[in-house]
Amino acid sequence: MGERMAFRTCPLCEALCGLELTLDDAGTVTRVRGDAKDPFSQGFICPKGATLGSLDGDPDRLAEPLVGGAAAGWDEAFETVRRELAAVIAKHGRDSVAVYIGNPTAHSLAGPLYAGAIVKAIRTRNMFSASTADQMPKHVSCGHMFGDPLAIPVPDLDRTDHLLMLGANPLESNGSLCSAPDFPGRLKAIRARGGKVVVVDPRRTRTAALADEHLFIRPGTDAFLLMALVHTLFAEDLTASAEHLAGRVNGLDELRGLAVDFAPERVAEITGVPAGTIRRTARELAAAGRAAVYGRIGTCTQAYGTLNSWLVDVLNVLTGNLDRPGGAMFPRPAHAPVYRRKKPFTTGRWRSRVRGLPEVSGELPVATLVDEIETPGEGQVKALITIGGNPALSAPNSDRLDRALAGLEFMVSVDPYLNETTRHAHVVLPPPRPAQTPHYDLALVGLAVRNYARFSVPAVPLPDGRPSEAEILARLAMIASGTDGDPAALDELIINTTLTKAAASAGSPVHGRDPEELRKMLDSGTPTEQRLDMMLRLGPYGDGFGAEASGLTLTRLRTEHPHGLDLGALEPRLDEVLCTTSGRVELCPSTFAADVDRLHAALNDPAPTGMLLIGRRHLRSNNSWLHNVPELVRGSNTCTLQLNPADAERLGISTGDCVRVTSRTGTVEAVAEPTDTVMPGVVSLPHGWGHDRPGTRTEVAHRNAGVNVNSVTDDQEIDPLSGNAVFNGVPVTLEPVAR
Repeated sequence: MGERMAFRTCPLCEALCGLELTLDDAGTVTRVRGDAKDPFSQGFICPKGATLGSLDGDPDRLAEPLVGGAAAGWDEAFETVRRELAAVIAKHGRDSVAVYIGNPTAHSLAGPLYAGAIVKAIRTRNMFSASTADQMPKHVSCGHMFGDPLAIPVPDLDRTDHLLMLGANPLESNGSLCSAPDFPGRLKAIRARGGKVVVVDPRRTRTAALADEHLFIRPGTDAFLLMALVHTLFAEDLTASAEHLAGRVNGLDELRGLAVDFAPERVAEITGVPAGTIRRTARELAAAGRAAVYGRIGTCTQAYGTLNSWLVDVLNVLTGNLDRPGGAMFPRPAHAPVYRRKKPFTTGRWRSRVRGLPEVSGELPVATLVDEIETPGEGQVKALITIGGNPALSAPNSDRLDRALAGLEFMVSVDPYLNETTRHAHVVLPPPRPAQTPHYDLALVGLAVRNYARFSVPAVPLPDGRPSEAEILARLAMIASGTDGDPAALDELIINTTLTKAAASAGSPVHGRDPEELRKMLDSGTPTEQRLDMMLRLGPYGDGFGAEASGLTLTRLRTEHPHGLDLGALEPRLDEVLCTTSGRVELCPSTFAADVDRLHAALNDPAPTGMLLIGRRHLRSNNSWLHNVPELVRGSNTCTLQLNPADAERLGISTGDCVRVTSRTGTVEAVAEPTDTVMPGVVSLPHGWGHDRPGTRTEVAHRNAGVNVNSVTDDQEIDPLSGNAVFNGVPVTLEPVAR
């Protein structure tokens, strides 16, 4: 039996690592190693990536559609979707159909290209995604500060001298909203060149243990610490007069006024961080030659999520480190046209029917999806389309949502598994195996710490009659539009529309040219590949459809750079990014200033008591979608309740005891793991477990079920500016369960 090699980007997290796959004659992945020739990851691989072969060959992956729980052909499945969706829309209207887009969708080529088309085709306002269980506060803060919710500055890890991280654990998550292969190695390099890494977290995570300094902080209070750092910079005249930001920032005086009441001494008790430590942290940040502040999921998934995300970049501005090497910089993705100017960011163009929560970036908070399903009346959600998501585990108060899903008139899911969510679906449409799928990280290269591009061709061809992921999603969009024609027609429409607009745009590299001529020059591959080729040619490194002979095309990327292409270190590009109404960085948006009133009010509240629940990440896990891989549910990847030994002794809890955790919304029972890595008053359960539901087909996950932390998180608690769910700082009580 012969072997062959194939190369691709790992699709399992945000790190963008290159993989070297070994396949046998049957197309089975027999070995996975890091791609040493990838210029970005340079051979680095984590335990998740190393098991891509097991995931690819998982016997529980669905190979054909399910209709009513039974195997069916593709034509029958799509016909059922067409018939049932049309019936729901005819009876209840277009807003009666909701769409939920999950986290794995961002780790694909097809997801970003086609999922939005499905929402537009339905013309529903009930669009939900994992973003409001994760990162929406960062989009809102960047939208108001820079005008573009996708203009997210990332720490320039390879050149910084000082990195302050809050609520981030990249040694286990591999990084998030900051794509960096071998994040651990990059942190070690900061220290090796004489720099400093500081981690702020309620747990002494693996990342915190690697850092020079770890600051315990009470869950949910990061905004008070950040505001105290801002206060100290102003009070001690430590703000930088960076030339590159001179005359480009609005709101400095307003921000100074907001920070007056947040002296370190005022916030020390509520945060648990001593006042002297806060002042020293601010001074060290200001004194560093090149510094960056980085906040991630722990700062987003709390009641002050947007204020946290805003204040992180406020600190980058005040220290003169925004948009400069070694600071927080804006990547330049190869597929994003620089000539397209966006309208300034706004929110609240519509509101949810039941709770009146504002739309953000075209979607509503996932925390209110269950309200829209349960509450009768005009516009009640009667049908749901899920794409690569598992909200029955990942949404706050997910047990309530799980019950509501069972009452839908129709549900269709694009997913490779029959899991806790898709067991409710009337139709399940499974995408192909990863080895059968082309890959380009449309969503993630825009967050990379170096400019980089890589296209992965399918390592294994699709069987005859087996639609690609792109074809599945495109056909769903066609069905939703009422046409149900050739899926390629959707791509053709988008290509022709895009080229026509590009030819008419003064800043475009193809301004004034004939769109039909441009269309003929596109790659000869699939319609999806033609769209990607168009984007690359119109992008900042592109050939401009022949205008720049050495420029980038998909053909060149595929044939000349199969291991990926390094496009250089991040460069200052604030002028390209800014699209606020003023044309300046808005340092103190009025909506954020108004929300600071909540911080003022909380300063006068009594000192918090009781236990607070937080989540945690595992190196061998990624939300709920890797627990069916045997290699990833071993060792330290266990679903235990971590608590401080002092709390355990006070409550009479020992290692291995069963503990009942109760919140306003529910109760779970978990195995206790006392550890001094968790600060007193805090307990931690990992996210993504709870695989004990009937009707699923994930044998390994079911044997290693764990408990669902979102049985005790609260769907009524959200960050008001972004609608993001609150998963950290959840009040709970503990009691040992009798053996």
